[in-house]
Amino acid sequence: MPERLGIADMDFSGLVLVLKRGWPLLAIATGVALYYFLGLDRYFGIEALRANRVGLTAWVNDNGLWALAAFAVVYAVMVALSVPGAGVMTLAGGFMFGVIVATAVIVFAATAGATLLFLAARTALGKPLRARAGPWLRTLEAGFAENALSYLLLLRLMPIFPFWLVNLAPAFLHIPIRTYVFGTFFGIIPATLVYAWVGSGIGHVLDQGGEPDLHMIYSPNVLGPILALAALATVPIAYKRYRRSRERARG
Repeated sequence: MPERLGIADMDFSGLVLVLKRGWPLLAIATGVALYYFLGLDRYFGIEALRANRVGLTAWVNDNGLWALAAFAVVYAVMVALSVPGAGVMTLAGGFMFGVIVATAVIVFAATAGATLLFLAARTALGKPLRARAGPWLRTLEAGFAENALSYLLLLRLMPIFPFWLVNLAPAFLHIPIRTYVFGTFFGIIPATLVYAWVGSGIGHVLDQGGEPDLHMIYSPNVLGPILALAALATVPIAYKRYRRSRERARG
């Protein structure tokens, strides 16, 4: 009898540990399931923006700061859930609130949502994954530990990396939360500004029956300055490697 109770206690404690560690990701998975089950994805596309832009303008005019706050909360939740639609939301933000206000609010909201996802992944999977990681992950973790901010800024500034992937990867590499928040906040400003700027003029484009050019971020005039910022982010990494090579040569 005591042995059975002991086994039951062990099973129960293990279940509690799993739930304690995994509830953040379980909450996110539930949110994603509800997002698609309720058909919310149909409200975050270009056609939905085209059909509802007059109503959105009236909603913003009637509600002012409350509309801005609601927009920020929805944006943060979408980023935390990693569901598609954040790009269209950025366009809508530029259309509804203007370039400057939309950029500021979206950067704050996206950073908040990305940080929630980062904390959820690190809580549920960070320690177990590092415990089972091979040399490649430990090497990558060591690189990030040495130049975490520079690496993160580089990943944020380069538009070729999916936003959700850059949100998750640092959670497994033991990056300090302050570094993650700082790198995310400043790293997403350029691309956000570009999309909000496109969104600010989207009304005319939709009136003409056209589609906004979301690929303009890859044009030389836009991508060039962003790549220059990304190159600037690599300067500390290059300098540390140069200094290390000089020290080895002297030693």
